[in-house]
Amino acid sequence: MIKAVIFDLDNTLLDFVKMKKEAVMSALSSMKEAGLDLDIDISYKEVMKIYEVEGWENQLVFDKFLKNKIGRVDNKYLAAAIVAYRRAKEANLKAYPNVQKTLNHLIKTGIQLAIVSDAPSREAWMRIYYLNLHHSFDTVITFDDSGERKPSPAPFKLALERLNLSKDEVLMVGDWPERDMVGASSMGIKTIFAKYGDAFGVKKSGANWDIEDISEVINIINEINHA
Repeated sequence: MIKAVIFDLDNTLLDFVKMKKEAVMSALSSMKEAGLDLDIDISYKEVMKIYEVEGWENQLVFDKFLKNKIGRVDNKYLAAAIVAYRRAKEANLKAYPNVQKTLNHLIKTGIQLAIVSDAPSREAWMRIYYLNLHHSFDTVITFDDSGERKPSPAPFKLALERLNLSKDEVLMVGDWPERDMVGASSMGIKTIFAKYGDAFGVKKSGANWDIEDISEVINIINEINHA
């Protein structure tokens, strides 16, 4: 009997990749308009490389970009980047289609909801509030809560403890097989691959189910609970 669903946050409930791309491109365009000589496409790759090395939540990415570009942090360009980034981020922080509808349906049918994310607590909660989903979840587990990132079983174990449920009573929905599927499976939790959020062209997810739309979670739960 399924009594709860654990969701990943980025690229499962919201399109993090699109948001990040639009925000970075907007920041670069703003710096160029402010007078910085740069090629937008080349600079985009350079900024994304910094994120890959320093972490996707790095708050000093444009400081480092400017140091690499002109040897120092010019606050005129930095301010232009930060303001444009924040505006574009807010404009593009949107839930995938049918997220709110699906979560509401699950809540009405008595299913508990949780999030297990590798994001820092503050950033995760800010995104949850931007999406107006802060009332939807019974518990939210971030890196700051468990101290370990997926595929470590630690955040999943903590989620089960807070939900007060066993591994057989929950499902995990995520977009990253090597982290979401592997981590949940190591705890014996059945998994659902959010194919709609796949940014890597995954051919074989290793999940129990692959879905093209988040609403398919409802049918999976119905099939299990009415079997």
